Amino acid sequence: MNRLQQLLRDNAHTPRRYACQANEKEGDATLWLYDVIGADAWGGVDAARFAQDVAAIEAPVIHLRVNSPGGDVFDARAMATALRAHPARIVAHIDGLAASAASYVALAADEVEISDGAFLMIHNAWGVVLGNRHDLLEMALTLEKIDASIAADYQRKSGQDPATVQRWMDAETWFTAQEALAVGLVDRVTDSSTASTEAAAQQRWNLSAYADAPFLQPRASPVGDARERWRRLAVIERCA
Repeated sequence: MNRLQQLLRDNAHTPRRYACQANEKEGDATLWLYDVIGADAWGGVDAARFAQDVAAIEAPVIHLRVNSPGGDVFDARAMATALRAHPARIVAHIDGLAASAASYVALAADEVEISDGAFLMIHNAWGVVLGNRHDLLEMALTLEKIDASIAADYQRKSGQDPATVQRWMDAETWFTAQEALAVGLVDRVTDSSTASTEAAAQQRWNLSAYADAPFLQPRASPVGDARERWRRLAVIERCA
């Protein structure tokens, strides 16, 4: 089982939500991406449905609300493309978590805000291959190309140099809201009381597919020494 399948399986029974809602009074629409990206027997939302929903929206403003542990890299790329192609102003709201593939779906928006207390995570692409050394080398080269494509999105948004972004990805970096703002990955931090109450209250993702997820395996972050912060968050999680 690869890590994407593990992510879907581990969260199969987690309450999830994907929906597209129009608000005729306000003249905008809201997309709720509260699910794993990529669909299989364990659920998740696929790019085809997401792209069709986006294309059908006629509102001048689309609010993309994100609370997702990530998922399939190519489904996420297609979702990001659908958002960028739409003429509406896209505002992404990271309500709880934008991890892995969900991070660059969020960054496809014209504006990105993150709730105080939410997280954004970036890392290198994963892949599974079975074969001889030539097959393994070919997969490594493919993953390298995918990483370069993803890194370009982070560089474009943050204005950081390629070496810095690659260091973040190599380390599987979990940014707090304030860290994400400091490095330019988001445009603003909002008070958690203004975010969707469903995010933190109803959805806790199983993040064991990741090596360094908060509350699992605390370690220092490339953005300052975060060891003490992880320890405090772990205490809060155990007491919740």
